Amino acid sequence: MTDSTPAMTVREVALYLNVNEKTVYRLAQRNELPGFKVAGAWRFRPEDIRRWVEGQKSRAPATPSKPRMEDEDKQKRKQR
Repeated sequence: MTDSTPAMTVREVALYLNVNEKTVYRLAQRNELPGFKVAGAWRFRPEDIRRWVEGQKSRAPATPSKPRMEDEDKQKRKQR
């Protein structure tokens, strides 16, 4: 990251990944998504997120074997 590349916020990462902000928080808290905290707020380096996405692509099965996290979120909301 250069000085001119600002860190991404949770909202920006969620938009980039097309997921809910809660999913970003959950992944970051589990250390499954590369990020760091500044004054208690999560921040993400854009190149780290791009590398993480590429790594996920190489590990992802051709057909999903389990529901995506977003699907799990929807199921939990329905149960409430």
